[in-house]
Amino acid sequence: MEFHEKLQELRKAKGLTQEELAKQLYVSRTAISKWESGKGYPNIDSLKEISRFFSVTIDELLSSEELITAAKDENRSNIRRMIDLLIGIIDIASIMLILLPLYPRKDGGSVTSVALFDYIHESLAISYVCLGFICALIIIGIVKVAMNCKSIEKGRNAVTVISFILSITTVLLMTMARIPYAAASVFLLLTIKGIIIFKTPKQ
Repeated sequence: MEFHEKLQELRKAKGLTQEELAKQLYVSRTAISKWESGKGYPNIDSLKEISRFFSVTIDELLSSEELITAAKDENRSNIRRMIDLLIGIIDIASIMLILLPLYPRKDGGSVTSVALFDYIHESLAISYVCLGFICALIIIGIVKVAMNCKSIEKGRNAVTVISFILSITTVLLMTMARIPYAAASVFLLLTIKGIIIFKTPKQ
């Protein structure tokens, strides 16, 4: 008998619904449904909770092959969470695009580098558009970190895609507006995000 069948049998033996079991194990009903349909395995902490709640050993719940698969699933999940956290932190770091002197301002016959709020006097419309995109990146970074901390899976990929689209659009906008230092800084952050995602070894 496989794990998902054992879990169903144990739950039904106690007369519990999936939602009631989820409350006892401090997980979502979706997680119970996923485990019982054989689409995934609990992480080690959840396995311990299941073992304790039903008074069975982990060896009784999982075969050696299933245990290896569960360990691999948890490893993949941990790597995914780490990647999400790093991408979120990088997007939050976009605040430096507001604070650092990355924007050109003509001062007599010379050009000096100023922070974004000082650049507003040079080009009002472009400054506010840049500020809007930078703030959007910071907000998406905060959302990414918050979702990671609360272990929210739904919408995780969509937030990552939005993060990349915002970064690419900001690079193009700043390049067309002839703000090279700021554009290079956003491009650097975008490159780091790309390396993190595409160079991470697949398990």
